[in-house]
This record gives sequence, C-alpha cells and structure tokens, in this order.
Amino acid sequence: MSSIAITAAVIVGAVVLFVWNRLPVVVVAMMTALALYATGVLSVEAALSGLGDPAVIFIATLFIISAGLEATGVTAWAGQFLITKAGKENRLRLLLLTMSLVAFLTALISVNGAVAALLPVVVVMAVRLKRAPSQLLMPLVFSAHAGSMLALTGTPVNVLVSNAALEAGVGRFGFFEFTLVGVPLLLGAMAIIILFGERLLPHRSGPSIPSDFSRHALTLVEQYGLSNGVFQMRVRANSPYVGASPDIVNVAGFPGLQLVAIQHGNDGGPLRRTTISEGDYLIIRGEAETAAAFAAEKHLAFRQESAATDLQDTLFNRNSGLAEVIIPPRSGMIGTSVFPGMVTESGDLIVMAVQRQGEDLSPDKAVLEVGDTMLLQGTWKALDIHLNDPNVLVVNSPELVRRQAIPMGTGARSAIIILIAMVLMLATGIVPPAIAGLLAAGAMVLSGVLTVDQSFRAIHWTTVILVGAMMPLSTAMDETGAASLLAEALVGAVGDAGPYALLAGLFVLTAVLGQLISNTATALIMIPIAVAAANSIGVSPRPVLMSVAVAAAAAFLTPIATPTNLMVMAPGGYKFGDYWKLGLPLLLWFFLVATFYVPLIWRF
Repeated sequence: MSSIAITAAVIVGAVVLFVWNRLPVVVVAMMTALALYATGVLSVEAALSGLGDPAVIFIATLFIISAGLEATGVTAWAGQFLITKAGKENRLRLLLLTMSLVAFLTALISVNGAVAALLPVVVVMAVRLKRAPSQLLMPLVFSAHAGSMLALTGTPVNVLVSNAALEAGVGRFGFFEFTLVGVPLLLGAMAIIILFGERLLPHRSGPSIPSDFSRHALTLVEQYGLSNGVFQMRVRANSPYVGASPDIVNVAGFPGLQLVAIQHGNDGGPLRRTTISEGDYLIIRGEAETAAAFAAEKHLAFRQESAATDLQDTLFNRNSGLAEVIIPPRSGMIGTSVFPGMVTESGDLIVMAVQRQGEDLSPDKAVLEVGDTMLLQGTWKALDIHLNDPNVLVVNSPELVRRQAIPMGTGARSAIIILIAMVLMLATGIVPPAIAGLLAAGAMVLSGVLTVDQSFRAIHWTTVILVGAMMPLSTAMDETGAASLLAEALVGAVGDAGPYALLAGLFVLTAVLGQLISNTATALIMIPIAVAAANSIGVSPRPVLMSVAVAAAAAFLTPIATPTNLMVMAPGGYKFGDYWKLGLPLLLWFFLVATFYVPLIWRF
C-alpha cells in the first residue's frame, strides 16, 4: 500500500474507534501515532514529536492557570456575583448574566474549567429561583462554546489553528484576534437562546444535582451546636493574657465554661507560639452571661449579640476552615479518647466537636467508635495535608468546599496578577505562547497559589495526550500528500463555486465530524486539509483556518460532542434528543458567521 492509502486507513480507523467509544480516547490517539510508526509512514521521532510540541505544552499550562483561579476562589467569587445580581423573576436578566459570565470565564480558563466552576452555582440558583435546571444548563454550555472563540485561550483548537497559521507562513492569530469572530458568535447565540430557548428546551430537573457549599460553614456550625453556647473572644492589648503562656488560661472560676481552643490571630489555626499575643482568639463554650463576665474580667473583645456570626467568620474564612470526618471500620483511631479543644498530633488541627449518631459526646465519654463524626478546624493547607489519613473518611473535600464557599481567598490577588501578565505577554507577542504559559504556570507554584502536586493534578492529561498523540497524524497527512488529495477532492466537489463554497464545505465536514468525536481531534484532522485546500485554489489560509475553528466550536447537536455537553446531561435531566433542538439554530448561526462573516475580517 502507498503511504497515502495507509494514512487514509489510519484516519478512517481512528474516526471509527472514536465513534465506537469503547476505548479511551487517549488509547485511540496513541494507537494512531504508533500505527503511523509501525507502517513506516513516520519515523519514531516524528510519531512521538507531538507530545513535546509547544502547542501541547501551552495547552497543559492553561489547565494550571485555570486551577489556580479556581483554587483561590476567583471563580467562586464570579459564581456568588451571579447569584447576587440575578433577578428572581427576570428570565432575560438571569440568562444574560449567566451567558455573559460563562463566556468571559471560558475565554480565560477554557470551556471545561468555566462550566465546571459555574455548574453547581447555576443549579443551586435554579432551585432557589424555582426554575427548571434544564432551562439554564444547556444555555450555560452553549454560551461557553461561543465564548471559547473570544480569545486564544478559550479552547485548545484556537491554539492549534494559530500554530497552523504560523506554519502555513501567514502568521499566527493574535490573542484578541479571535474576539473579532467571537463577539458576533456570542451575541447571536445569546439572542437565539433568549428568543427560542424556553420553547426548545425541556422543563426538567435531573436526578443528580451538584452539592452547594456556599453555606457550608453555617450548616456545620448548626449541625454541631456551635451556633449557640460557643463564643469567640479576641485578646485585647490590655488583657492579662498578652505575653503569657497559653497554659495559664483557666476558666475554672466560671462555672459551666469550657475552653475549646486558642487560635492564632493571623491564620485561624491552633496557636503554636509559646505566648499569647494581642489579636489571638479564645473559643469558649458555655452560657452567654458567664462568657460575658469572663470576657469582661480578662479584657477580651466579645459581642454577645453577634457571637454566632463572629464565630462562623473566625472558623471559616480565607485562611482557615472546617472539615467533617467519619471514623471508618478498622480505623486506627477506634478507642482513642478525644475532646473538644484537643489539638491533633500534627499540631495543625483542632477538634471542635465530636458526635455519635447526631448527638454530642461529653468529654468524659468521647472514646471513638466506628461511625463517630468529628468537626476539625485548621488552616486550609493543614486540612488538605492531614485529611488524607486513611484512619478517617472526609465527608466533603476541603479543597472542593474552599473553591465554592470562599470567594477571593488566599492567593486570589496573585492568581489574577499572573493571569493578567500572561494575557499581556500573549497579546503583545513578546514571547511565544508556550513560554508565556510556562512562566505563568511556574509563577502559580512559586507564589504558593498551587503546589507542584496540585499543578500535576490540574492538568487534564486526556486532552494533552490526545492533542500530542494526534498531531503526528496531521504531519503524516502533509508529508504523504493525503491532505492535498483530500483537499483536491473537496475542491472538486465544490467546483467553480469559489472560496465561499469551500468554507461552507469545510464547515459542514468539520461540524458533522465534531458531533461524533472530540472537536480537538476533528480539528487536527481537518486543519491540514483546510490549508491544502486554500493553497489549491490560491486563497489565504487565514479565513479558512478561522472557519475551521468556528466549526469545531459548534459542538451543539449531541451530548458526546464535548465533555461539557455530557457534564450537564444528568443535572439538567436531558435526553440525547434534547440537544439538537436548540443546537441546530445555533449551528446554522455559526455556519453563517464562518462562511460569510469570517472572509470580511480575514480576506481571501
């Protein structure tokens, strides 16, 4: 067989396996690269070159930037802003805010990151406003697809198209150059959703609804009885405790009072200094009048009328948080005596309360058994590190809770500054995109926004490997002439109809294939064909490549077209056939923009 025939067979085989969907996409992608090597189409270096390509590295760094914004509560702030500003009865305002916000976030942190961040917020908002989640979740995802065309960082396809333009000798697309096509795509999509969405979308609620942690602190404080009878007192400058050892704090002279914890004033964690300083906190349990008398005698700041709010803010804030754990069977902690106020062995966490079957255990009876629950308090970093202990089961991940419940947390300012710096580097082109991404990702780690392990976990390796392993297929299509052959067939099919017909044909092929397999994989197959077709009829590859990017973003007709389409299927109660009803008008709009508007901006 000729190299062209082998390459064509590999393409067909890859598409069939993607559609079959029985094998992981990364396995299919790696099989594609290995098949090109095994058949002699590519050398081993060429077959594996995609895994080290600058575009792949840049895509990987974008996941780290996205994780940094999410971990520091920037996306949580955006979600709370959405809930605050959304009108209860105004459907138009609700949709406009939701679609605008997700499109803006998508342009910065990609489709997957933006939808994952706002999905629980939108579901909770729908429940609170007594609206069907199905009326909001598909508009959320489809607006994100349109928003992905607002900037270079919106989707991996944009990065691939920009690199292809550079390799074709017409210069890469600028960071905000995508905005020229992204704005009309988004405005048209929003108009279609607002005008026809209510009639074309079902009115359902899904069986699975993401957890809402926006009021998590209040829930835990009430569950463990900390809202009544537990008080937070701040050490004043004239308190006799300033400069003294924590051991001298004694509430024995105040019947019914119990010292729960002494906390560091800066981060809310257990006090690890040998002396108490102004601004540190004492957590006291007991009657309000007795607590007030103790505070007055020891010169401690104490507001009885707002004690519950003060305590909640002290225990659950940007620096520190709460976590609920369960004692599982065969735990090494079974039989251990614990009590409220006890500091764990690490010295980083405080036991705030212990319950058995929903009832508080008194300190003299707190010997742990299977199924007991404990409420722990400490810094977010300490909770992340120490709750990986197999002796306890964490009810809700502290990392997940912090991302939803703590807007603009520790490191948020650094994360935003790093994002702005990366955008400026990309917009000005002073360094290649891969370098800008690496510098930004490195800054996220060096500034303490993310740890190295968190950075590794943040990368969506399926996407990275998929792009890296499929890139050699594009190389093979170029080198063997398969792309030129397919391009000639496409040009022959459109005849003398001109470049507009070529854009229409490329759009249809890309969009149809993109409903069945990953739009990233689709772009990698279609990009070399598009460039070859443009060269064949003597037009610039720029409008042709941008048209392919628009078509790849038009993944509206099936839930399997993108991970985000599938992500909202269960929470929205959608069925397979629900997607095309709203998706088809949007697909037609994207077709019009790709075929007739794009050439007005990027001339043939």
